[in-house]
Amino acid sequence: MNHYSTDSVNGFYNFLTRGLDDLDRSSSDSFMSIHFLQCVLSSLRSFHLQLTVLVQRLHLPVGEKWLDEYMDESSRLWEACQVLKTGVSSLENFFMSGVNLSSSLNDNTVASPVFFRQIIRLINASQREVSGREDENRNLMETRIQPLSLRFDDNISMGSKFNAFNGFRGVLYAMRNVSSLLLMILFNGLVYFSPQTTFFSNCNEDRDQVVFGSSGFMVSATRLHRKVVAEMEKNGVDQTTGMILCEFKRAREAMGEMREGIERMMEYGMEIDELDEKIEKMKCCFGLLKCGVENIVIQLDDFFDEIVDGRKKLLDICTNR
Repeated sequence: MNHYSTDSVNGFYNFLTRGLDDLDRSSSDSFMSIHFLQCVLSSLRSFHLQLTVLVQRLHLPVGEKWLDEYMDESSRLWEACQVLKTGVSSLENFFMSGVNLSSSLNDNTVASPVFFRQIIRLINASQREVSGREDENRNLMETRIQPLSLRFDDNISMGSKFNAFNGFRGVLYAMRNVSSLLLMILFNGLVYFSPQTTFFSNCNEDRDQVVFGSSGFMVSATRLHRKVVAEMEKNGVDQTTGMILCEFKRAREAMGEMREGIERMMEYGMEIDELDEKIEKMKCCFGLLKCGVENIVIQLDDFFDEIVDGRKKLLDICTNR
């Protein structure tokens, strides 16, 4: 994402608007893919970084409530990202089992029934573990995310009540609203999606007139919100539950096809060469999933460092004045 000037409150709002517009365009490439979700996380990090920069330039009074409000919001962001990392990391056993199975099938030179029965047992065990992980991730959403009240309000107008602290209160509210939208996209893509427990069913097409009379960033945020809703419906995701990450779904399907291929081969006496295409597909799918999840975790670890650094900078500013 390009870094636009955020020397002023209006500059920060323009920065949010451009960043959200970039996400809106990228969402069409591959919905709920690692690439799109990495863009969402990068945007969240970039917005947070520029918020910290703006606060330093507003010369806010020491000892006022603005610092407590900033600390509360950064703590909420920290907690949400901790849960996000826990949910994403739960995929590690799954993608490692897929990578190991692909290697075993590639390396095996003796196609014995004993070997293939062992592979089928391992695939079944992996699929059962995934179902258990999805239940754990659903519990994470219900017990640790819902209390954080990640709700996107598509009907706000930045009025006079947000002018406190040189406009910082409005900036912080905007950041909270936008970060809630981006975090819920990340949770629904990487951790667990359920139509009953997300904000995506709350999109109101009748609010155009109100919203479009509001701030530019809200127009962009609402457009992105509705784009995600539309993609959910287009892909039939709005009727499902569980992990909806594209690379995860493809890897799971490839593993299922591998099991079916082995079962048919054992039943009809086909040669192992006929499985080569399925083996290669599984290897590719799990390789992409592994690389993508590891990159997301690295991004989250970097974000934790940035949150800590931002809190320290603002505390130092207040202490040293």
